[in-house]
Amino acid sequence: MASIALDDALDVVMQLSEEQQTMLLEIIQQRQIEEWRNNVAKQAQASIKAFHEGKLQPQSFEQVIDILIN
Repeated sequence: MASIALDDALDVVMQLSEEQQTMLLEIIQQRQIEEWRNNVAKQAQASIKAFHEGKLQPQSFEQVIDILIN
């Protein structure tokens, strides 16, 4: 994929109609959401694998919250 400077990309976007700019924003947002979901799924799969391999131990809700807070 060719590299493009951010300023150049913005110049191109500003040449689009308002409707096309809105469509582009929606497409970008959906792709970001999809990428986030894919990353969460990969992390979940890795965690499940680690758990089944005995690398993680079950924890209570309170233990998890304590870890997240501290």
